[in-house]
Amino acid sequence: MVHFHREKFVPRGGPDGGDGGKGGDVIFEVKSTLNTLSAFHQKQKFKAEDGMRGGPSQMSGRYGKDLIIYVPPGTMLFDADTGELIGDLTKPGEKLTVLKGGRGGRGNQHFATSRNQVPRTGEKGEPAQEKRIKLELKLIADIGLIGVPNAGKSTLLSALTNAKPKIASYPFTTLEPNLGVANIDDNTTVVLADIPGLIEGAAQGAGLGHDFLRHVQRTRVLVHLLDGLSEDPVADYSQINSELSLFDPNLARKPQLVALNKIDQPEVQERLADIQKTFKELKVELMTISALARTNTRELLVEAYRTLQEAPPPEEIEMPLPLYKPKEDPREFLIKREGANEWRISGVAIERAASMTYWQHDGSVRRFQKIMETLGLDEALRKAGVQEGDTVAIGEFELEWQE
Repeated sequence: MVHFHREKFVPRGGPDGGDGGKGGDVIFEVKSTLNTLSAFHQKQKFKAEDGMRGGPSQMSGRYGKDLIIYVPPGTMLFDADTGELIGDLTKPGEKLTVLKGGRGGRGNQHFATSRNQVPRTGEKGEPAQEKRIKLELKLIADIGLIGVPNAGKSTLLSALTNAKPKIASYPFTTLEPNLGVANIDDNTTVVLADIPGLIEGAAQGAGLGHDFLRHVQRTRVLVHLLDGLSEDPVADYSQINSELSLFDPNLARKPQLVALNKIDQPEVQERLADIQKTFKELKVELMTISALARTNTRELLVEAYRTLQEAPPPEEIEMPLPLYKPKEDPREFLIKREGANEWRISGVAIERAASMTYWQHDGSVRRFQKIMETLGLDEALRKAGVQEGDTVAIGEFELEWQE
């Protein structure tokens, strides 16, 4: 603020314009109750609060409130323009500041000197930063349920937990992963994820393969559910494991339990002995369950938890080292001729100074001219051939050159 103190019997109150408040930061924070990024389909632009204006009597403006954007555990943040990984948020309460609020402008109290005791000079706040961010979710679960479409994974999840996923008799009922919490005993729980059905070619992106397979990477134990009514459960087993290996070789090394579902159906009972014999020849231990009738589902959960106890600890995802970028000098600038009488100046320091200048205050304009002289811009423009009356553009501002 540009302001001068006025009070009875105080003839020389002097400049007392207060500073502006700092702008709010943009912060991503993990919220454990979230498990999807679907909210970002409705809203994709976010802005933190601006700092408040300064006041008289050297009163500084209030800081802008930080904007906290809540995301589920397992969210990865990428720079949408460069593809660079910015952060990997996995723990509840974990925070990542992606943009800092700009500092507030300075009031005219800061520009008073012994030679200039009535400064009509103020400074705007620092320009806001913008960033385009891509969010990607890899669900964090202890146990992942995988299998072909319609194998009964959602039914099993609802039988073991309080989750209520959509269940229907047609393939591809589940279009996004579902999470549920199962109780092992009074003091122990595990998190289960129902991964939507995978089809042949999923590793190459067929269907929604890539969208689903990445969620398997976070799980520590896999429960491979087979459809007992399938024409060839063994072929389904081989196909899914092949897709896992093609997508990420590490997935093939994860502990895996294999369970044949729908054994309550007469057609499955007739073929059960042959199916068990085939898996025995493959040296694969096959459990038999009925998710709908809840037959052996508790035994499967207990076995999965026992396997989880023996599984290796989850791997810490290492953030890639930032690429080396030579440090740019903010004082550097570039002069470009855009027409017979038009010039454009680009540079971090000069564009920032232009956006923070109050052009309606003569003192602020003189201060900007001094900044140009300090940076060597006026001399460089003269060497480039600028003439009286030419238009010089800096950022979004256009100035008329005068000697």
